[in-house]
Amino acid sequence: MKAMSIGLLGLGTVGSGVVKIIEQHQDKLMHQIGCPVTIKKILVNDPAKERQVAIDKSLLTSNVDDILDDPEIDVIIEVMGGIEETKDHLLHAIRNKKHIITANKDLMALYGSQLLKEATANECDLFYEASVAGGIPILRGLADGLASDRITKMMGIVNGTTNFILTKMSQDGSAYEDVLKEAQSLGFAEADPTADVSGLDAARKMAILSTLGFSMTIDLDDVTVQGITEISEEDLAYSKKLGYTMKLIGLSSRDGEKVEVSVQPALLPEHHPLASVHNEYNAVYVYGEAVGETMFYGPGAGSLPTATSVVSDLVAVLKNMRLGVNGRSAVAPQYPKTMKQPSEIHAKFFIRLHVKDEVGVLAKITMLFAEHGVSFDKILQLPLNEKGSSEIVLVTHHATLTEFEKIQQKLNDYEMVKEIKSTYRVEGENGK
Repeated sequence: MKAMSIGLLGLGTVGSGVVKIIEQHQDKLMHQIGCPVTIKKILVNDPAKERQVAIDKSLLTSNVDDILDDPEIDVIIEVMGGIEETKDHLLHAIRNKKHIITANKDLMALYGSQLLKEATANECDLFYEASVAGGIPILRGLADGLASDRITKMMGIVNGTTNFILTKMSQDGSAYEDVLKEAQSLGFAEADPTADVSGLDAARKMAILSTLGFSMTIDLDDVTVQGITEISEEDLAYSKKLGYTMKLIGLSSRDGEKVEVSVQPALLPEHHPLASVHNEYNAVYVYGEAVGETMFYGPGAGSLPTATSVVSDLVAVLKNMRLGVNGRSAVAPQYPKTMKQPSEIHAKFFIRLHVKDEVGVLAKITMLFAEHGVSFDKILQLPLNEKGSSEIVLVTHHATLTEFEKIQQKLNDYEMVKEIKSTYRVEGENGK
């Protein structure tokens, strides 16, 4: 029986995991698809380099055309990263009628629609489960398991680096810079962690998730993004005192045909399932009109967890090949994109203020919120070490983002308010 032939672009952390799984799980793959799976060629920068995974050096090449133009290669697995050049390689491969599996969230967030359209036109599969949340089968869960439902909200922790940092800051009281260095030493954070800590990595994943979950084309520019670099130890301490846990939350919500997609630090009640997701783990909470609430949880990165998602996609491609149905699984977005305006976004908000320690300050602040129709859920007022100053921490009831922003503008104009130290959204209360 003819073996299925694979070309692998990249042999880093994930690529090495893919090689291990294909080699060690041949019996499982044979049972699933009815034929052997072999890796024919692997693209690397330096074929002479020593590697962590034992590999036949004759399989290695530094010339991508050895893979893209090989008529015997059926499927290309892309785990090398990069965007523009990688996109060109994959388009070349698709036009050569090769099926594609990628773990590249950056590429899919920017060019996913174009690549999927090209793959469908050439009757090729393009699967990308590993691009979001590593080993968690969230994309397949949305596309297949929840295909008959109407998704109204997705909320999750989709970046392991920032979750590790916030977990350590919250549990150990460590400073941000110290925890970042620890994360880098453990391999959870890159030497340049900007994409993670700025929220960009999570935003790319939320664009992919939202496009699939809401069946509309959500671009990276549609995602409101705020990272974790401004979170202070005081913010985390007050969160805990008020019964909350701080997480970098990716949020996609749909009301009618209007959607909101954001990535930002948010407070979650301590009893919420996402509040107990710690360290490098990821989790995505999905709300469907029919199914209600479901949660996908697991390792969001790592060689073998991510490689597991890649090889699961490979099994799907090979099954489609045997059935002769490649290129028919991609479904074009069903709905036009309409993003919510700030006046249509409702949430509870946390705000921390430094004010003059004078009689009537809290009353005046309360009156300002009341004028905008916003009431309080929780209030803390504490003295500061700085003489003549105090700190007020408020959690509002639900308000529109427009009204909350107007309140902040007026607070900045008040002579009695020295500084707005921080503001965050509060999510996940009442089970939402």
